[in-house]
Amino acid sequence: MAVRVLITGVTGFVGSHLAEYALAQGAEVWGSCRWRSKTENIDHLRDQLHLVECDLRDLSSVHHLVEQASPEYIVHLAAQSFVASSWHTPAETLYTNSISQVNLLETIRPGKTDAPRFLAIGSSEEYGKVFDDELPIKETNALRPLSPYAVSKVTQDLMGYQYFQSYGLPIIRTRAFNHEGPRRGDVFVTSNFARQVAEIEAGKRPPVIHVGNLKARRDYTDVRDIVRGYWRLLESGEPGEVYNLCSGRAWAIQEVLDFMLTGSRVRGIATKEDPARLRPSDVPVLLGDAGKIERTVGWRPAIDFSKTLADTLDYWRERT
Repeated sequence: MAVRVLITGVTGFVGSHLAEYALAQGAEVWGSCRWRSKTENIDHLRDQLHLVECDLRDLSSVHHLVEQASPEYIVHLAAQSFVASSWHTPAETLYTNSISQVNLLETIRPGKTDAPRFLAIGSSEEYGKVFDDELPIKETNALRPLSPYAVSKVTQDLMGYQYFQSYGLPIIRTRAFNHEGPRRGDVFVTSNFARQVAEIEAGKRPPVIHVGNLKARRDYTDVRDIVRGYWRLLESGEPGEVYNLCSGRAWAIQEVLDFMLTGSRVRGIATKEDPARLRPSDVPVLLGDAGKIERTVGWRPAIDFSKTLADTLDYWRERT
């Protein structure tokens, strides 16, 4: 029989890609959404999904969701996931990201003998301030979060550990490093660059790209590889453990910009720093070690990041 998987945040960037992958594996896919959720990312899948309207911050709503889906796997992707926004709404970010997971875990806790395997989605932002002698980052690295968003993800991460230790729930924790690809929201840097280039090509804006900090270096992986890793962990990851998902190579934001400019059909595009895109504190470099997940479930990225960027640019060209 098909495994039943519940994906919170199924209408989002990662959620939609995970839904596609799970369906391809023959799974029965249930997803939570809010009444105001945009569904464009999953419109092509609507007749294959079971959608339940849910406010994850409301415990009774979460009880209804889990009762309806009756899942064997839960992937908790729903979150306030934009780091920059968390500086303006720290309380809302912490509340939304922590209480939503509490409600899910409290809902599955009473029936812990047959509780679904639960993937707690963390982030490489949890590592925060990393010293040069700590690179590449392993799961044992200290957590020194540098943004309200990162603090909220540390909270979710440690909550997953606590519920595993206290109640024996089969919770696997992840810390995915930056992942990109088609459908990425345009508030995120790679997608934002791609959209600006596509709009310049279409004559919808002057030939100037607005940028923030170009010196930061990030470990990028294609989202389609990331969801494949999540699925492997659902199937055979070790409960109670935490896993990095990353490529092991760091790209400077300047390199991402240069790739987009080189791939543009317009030459001579200028760049202009936008102070609004700078953060009060930024993580200089995030470079991960994915050895643990490779040893455990045999996962490693397969898609070259240059293809990811090219696909993202083509995505915005089609939309523009």
